[in-house]
Amino acid sequence: MINPWTVIQEIQSDNSRLKKEAIIRRESDADNKDFFNGVCMALDGFRTFGIQKVPTSTIDGAGLSWDVFYLVARQMEERTLTGNDMRNAVDDLCSRATMEQWNDWYRRILIKDLRCGITHKTVNKHSKYKVPVFECMLADDSAKHEKKMVGDVLLEPKLDGVRVIAICDVDRDEVKMFSRNGKELSNFPVILQQFDEILDQLSESMVFDGEVMSEDFQTLMREIHRKAGAKTDDAILNLFDCLTLDEFKAGGSGVDLLTRKDILESYRFGDNIKVISGTRMNLTEDRDRFIDFNKMCIDKGFEGIMVKPVTGAYECKRSTKWLKVKPFIEVSLKVIATEEGTGRNAGKLGALIVEGEDSGKFIRTNVGSGLSDTDRETFWKDREQLIGHIVEVRADAVTQNQDVTDEYSLRFPRFLRFRGFEPGEKL
Repeated sequence: MINPWTVIQEIQSDNSRLKKEAIIRRESDADNKDFFNGVCMALDGFRTFGIQKVPTSTIDGAGLSWDVFYLVARQMEERTLTGNDMRNAVDDLCSRATMEQWNDWYRRILIKDLRCGITHKTVNKHSKYKVPVFECMLADDSAKHEKKMVGDVLLEPKLDGVRVIAICDVDRDEVKMFSRNGKELSNFPVILQQFDEILDQLSESMVFDGEVMSEDFQTLMREIHRKAGAKTDDAILNLFDCLTLDEFKAGGSGVDLLTRKDILESYRFGDNIKVISGTRMNLTEDRDRFIDFNKMCIDKGFEGIMVKPVTGAYECKRSTKWLKVKPFIEVSLKVIATEEGTGRNAGKLGALIVEGEDSGKFIRTNVGSGLSDTDRETFWKDREQLIGHIVEVRADAVTQNQDVTDEYSLRFPRFLRFRGFEPGEKL
């Protein structure tokens, strides 16, 4: 049987994905249990060891057996070995192992980073051994799924922070916070304490999903990764969803969004944990309200909008049941000229040249995006009749035109539709 650290070295030495997968299949066929036990410990996001700094070996020890390492690692995982006793035990393991044993295998398990270019997906797909999947729900881009932007939804501002998955385990009487990729976050003692205080409110183990924010995003990122002395007392965790731990481990919850929101709002959290309730509306009927909500998010500096169907489930993967919408503005401008396309759009409409005033700013820009092939052919045939008509344009923002004083342009303008039936008429 090949030593686990030798397998890691072999995987690390070759950048080929196919080669890495072949090695995983080979070791699975060989039933290399010690290797896969360690791999599963490292890649399982639900298993943590409570240690922030693991020493690197600089001298060769006599050698360390898997059974001895595993016993100490399990004590760390179960938190029966903590503090100075834990650090001393880890130092002892380091001194007993050979350098390659420790640096290329045991240490990487404890820091939960194998550093060889494989993930839980690689192992689960190419071996008989399975790593529990730690995945939270991720939003898809609304631009790819415009037909789903209908019906009864909750709208929430898209926050510019760090995603946090908080697991409150009533059976183990402990709280842990993780990044979206399963990395434990231990630099938020105030928030952890406030979660610990609600354990008595829980009838079963729960997972809370949110975004942690502070006044300065860059400072927050530095504090998250600081080894010691992190200053995060002002950080606020904004929660937007919850489900049971069993559901999270199973890959999601079939409970509808409104019910999950009611459950979330039933808990009494501390001052550093807030709940985002959302604004309910029907996208099919409330288009003007949607535009107003979008404008409010722009004015408040949010990253965008989250659109969530009220009957939607929680899926531990990227899902169209959450759609992210970039902030945008919509302006109505007059067509003053047309421009022929190039390449595949030669002989068709390339862009509409539009101008007009919006909120006291004179805007002039070319609009070439958002036009279908049919639009380009039809509009080009009738291009003379387009002059003077009002067109609705969606864009990310109004920008100062650098070439002309007191003239503005649009960032990423997209054609939406024509408004009015007579040149210059606004409806």
